[in-house]
Amino acid sequence: MSLSHNNLSGPIPHQAFELPFLSIFLDLKSNYLTGGLPLTVGKLKNLAAFRVSRNRLSGLLPNNLGSCVHLEALILGGNLFEGPIPSSLSSLRGLVLLDVSDNNLSGDVPEFLVSFGALKYLNLSFNDFEGLIPSEGVFKNKSATFVEGNNKLCGGIPELHLSRCNSKTSSDTSLKLKVAIIVVILGVALVFSCLLILWFRKKKELPTTTCAENSILQLSYQSILRATDGFSVQNLLGSGSFGSVYKGILEESGAVIAVKVLNLLNRGASRSFLAECEALRNIRHRNLVKVLTAISGVDYRGNDFKALVYEFMENGSLEEWLHQSINRNESDIVRNLSFFQRVNVAIDVAYALEYLHHQCETTIIHCDLKPSNILLDQEMVGHISDFGLAKILSADRLNYSTNQSSSIGLRGTIGYAPPEYGMGSELSTKGDVYSYGILLLEIFTGKRPTDDMFKEGLSIHNFVEAALPEQVIEITDPILLQERARQGTLKEFTLNDKHLQHLNSIFEIGLTCSAESPTERMDMSDVVSKLCSIRVKLLHPTRVHRERQALYIAQSTGT
Repeated sequence: MSLSHNNLSGPIPHQAFELPFLSIFLDLKSNYLTGGLPLTVGKLKNLAAFRVSRNRLSGLLPNNLGSCVHLEALILGGNLFEGPIPSSLSSLRGLVLLDVSDNNLSGDVPEFLVSFGALKYLNLSFNDFEGLIPSEGVFKNKSATFVEGNNKLCGGIPELHLSRCNSKTSSDTSLKLKVAIIVVILGVALVFSCLLILWFRKKKELPTTTCAENSILQLSYQSILRATDGFSVQNLLGSGSFGSVYKGILEESGAVIAVKVLNLLNRGASRSFLAECEALRNIRHRNLVKVLTAISGVDYRGNDFKALVYEFMENGSLEEWLHQSINRNESDIVRNLSFFQRVNVAIDVAYALEYLHHQCETTIIHCDLKPSNILLDQEMVGHISDFGLAKILSADRLNYSTNQSSSIGLRGTIGYAPPEYGMGSELSTKGDVYSYGILLLEIFTGKRPTDDMFKEGLSIHNFVEAALPEQVIEITDPILLQERARQGTLKEFTLNDKHLQHLNSIFEIGLTCSAESPTERMDMSDVVSKLCSIRVKLLHPTRVHRERQALYIAQSTGT
């Protein structure tokens, strides 16, 4: 049964996997399906091909997927699945094609795939797998194995161009596993003992630390003061309308953190704190900066103190990568983003916004999307930060003040805020889409929307619109062109006609998202789908061949 490309939405009904005639294949690809795979998928014991690629499915892969023992083609790419590949899939020994690319899967690459003699095509690309890649079985065939976009993988055959594994790491894997099991067993006993103690202490907890109940850390004002060296200027990472962010190092563990100290003199700062605390319980996404804990108390002067503690992002903000500071020292390393890195960051941000708008229990509006609020981790993965301006629609219908003094902080930053906010319109997800469109244009032109050239009616939107499609090179960030000239060719991106067409498509997405009328703007789900499609086409030409190869294999196996 094929229901692909039908604009289907919502979760997959569990009854779909109980249909007796599904003995050949089930194709649900390229829809808008959400939620996880129903547990009833295990009832499809005679199914030969199962394809749900390019949807918005999420959660863990169910263990009983391994009950579909006659599967020859399992295609799950282009979703939001997370966690490891379940060991139960080791029973699918007849698999010819396995594609789990473009998800959020993690953990080790299963060893049992080596023994799958029938496996002719394996695509693990663009996930978060880690550890050693085997060199036997399907893994010794470069044209059948695809693992790009997994920066923590190592080893494998030389043709995969992965980094060499730390010899100690590979030899100590089993030892670490044994130690981990022992630690877990001992830890269980300790946890049960601590639970009783915590139950008695619960009544003594202060009401201002409610957010810390579900958080990873329990920190005080004094510990934060020491971690940031007294909130010194040297540790200041940046300032915004709702407070300042400092780098901190915890004395106990040496962990590096980012501390956002809220400016309580600003109207709404307290509300932003409470909103972020509320969001702590539900927000979990690989492209959102993780909030570790929230602190509320009194500082050494006796004033109210509120702060949020975030995980630290090693590579700073997108703002720093797109626009080199004019005060940069000569000794500072010049940091430039390649074309493909920009595409990846744009997709990371789109994924995060789609999650905030459509995947959370309550719709969350960011309200202040801009390059300084996009942080990059050690692997150059983009994360949206600063949810102090987020408005949880179903939780609190706050009527924000529309006077000039507060509207700038509550309704975004000049250049990125949508025009309707300036006319008093209510906050909406379409406002975030507008900000994203401006951000996308900035990423690939290298120009801020507040650049001096944008005056007398000229905006970054109009600037790009007037240049398309013939003059796309003229509006592209000169850094990309300089890199091409310096290298003769760009390894990840060459400015031939085909790639210029894709760059035009990216600019078109930015223009549609930043349309003046909210009703004309795209939905973030559509943005994710279009950008991911562009990324696939921008990969090495063998990627196109790879998709044709996968189709051929599927057809040749009768699926």
